Amino acid sequence: MALDRSYRHCRQLARARARNFYYGFWLLPKPRRNAFCAVYAFMRYSDDVADGEASTAEKIAMLREWHEALDRALQGNYGDSPILPAFHDAVRRYQIPAEYFHELIAGTEMDLTPRSYPTFDDLYQYCYRVASVVGLCSLHMFGFRDPRAKPLAERCGIAFQLTNILRDVHEDAASGRIYLPLEDLDRFGYSAEQLKCGLKNQAYRELMRFEITRARAYYDEAAPLIELVEPESRPALWTLISIYRGVLRAIEQRLGDRETERTPLARHRTAAVSNMEKAALVMRAVLMRLQLQAGGRPDWRVLA
Repeated sequence: MALDRSYRHCRQLARARARNFYYGFWLLPKPRRNAFCAVYAFMRYSDDVADGEASTAEKIAMLREWHEALDRALQGNYGDSPILPAFHDAVRRYQIPAEYFHELIAGTEMDLTPRSYPTFDDLYQYCYRVASVVGLCSLHMFGFRDPRAKPLAERCGIAFQLTNILRDVHEDAASGRIYLPLEDLDRFGYSAEQLKCGLKNQAYRELMRFEITRARAYYDEAAPLIELVEPESRPALWTLISIYRGVLRAIEQRLGDRETERTPLARHRTAAVSNMEKAALVMRAVLMRLQLQAGGRPDWRVLA
C-alpha cells in the first residue's frame, strides 16, 4: 500500500537524520511517532534544499515548487514523492494548520543568502518560522486541549533555535551567516569580523553568556508545556527539552575552558549531549511513563 510505503520511508529517514529528535519520537505511541516522522521528513526536505549544492536561484525555484507541492498534497495529489502521502495523512489526522508549513518554507528561504539580524526582534521572526512553527506542529501531534499550550510551544521553539544558533555560531559565521543580533555584538564590543575568524576573548565570553541566559529564560517560560500535552506524549516532550537544555549546558561549560584569543575554526568542536547521556534520559523518561501509567505524578522538571 502506498501510504504504508510512505510511512516506512519517513521512519527510515527520521531514524537516519533526526538525531536529537528521534530520541523523543521513540517514546511516543506508534500513531503519534509515525506522524512525527512524516512531518519531520517534510521539514528535512526543506532544509536539505537550502543546504544543498545548487545555486541560490535554483534553490529558490525548488522551494517555490515545494510550496506548490504542499498545496497539491493537501488536496490529495502527491506526485511521485515518497514523503507526501504519509505527510498528508499525518496533517489530516492531527489537524495541523497548513499555514505552519508555508511559514517553515519561508523561514528556510531566509537562509538562502548570507545575512545578519540587526535586533533580537528581527531574529525572533526567523526563529519563529524555522522553529516555533515546528513546536506548534508538534503540539498538534502531542495532543493538547488547553489554549495556553500554543504560546508555550512557540517559546519552546525559540529556545531550541537559540540553542542551535549558539551551538553552530562559528560554523555559521564562517559561511557568512551571523545569527547573533548585531545590537548584542555592539553591546559587548565584539565584532562580526572577530566572530568569523574565531576570536574567543573576554568580550566573546560575555556575549555568549548573555545569549545563553536569554535562551534559558525561554526554556523556563516553556516549562509548563510538558503538563499541558496529552499524558502519553509527556515523556517524549520531556526528553526533547532535556536533550536541548543539555546542549545549552555543554555550550556554557565550554566557555569555562578559557580558549583564548584565536582558535582556528576547523578546531571548534560542536557542543553536544553524548549518546550515552541521551540513552540515560530516555531510560528516565521510560520510568516516568511507567509511573504515569500506574497513576503516579512524575516530576517533569528539567535540569537547568
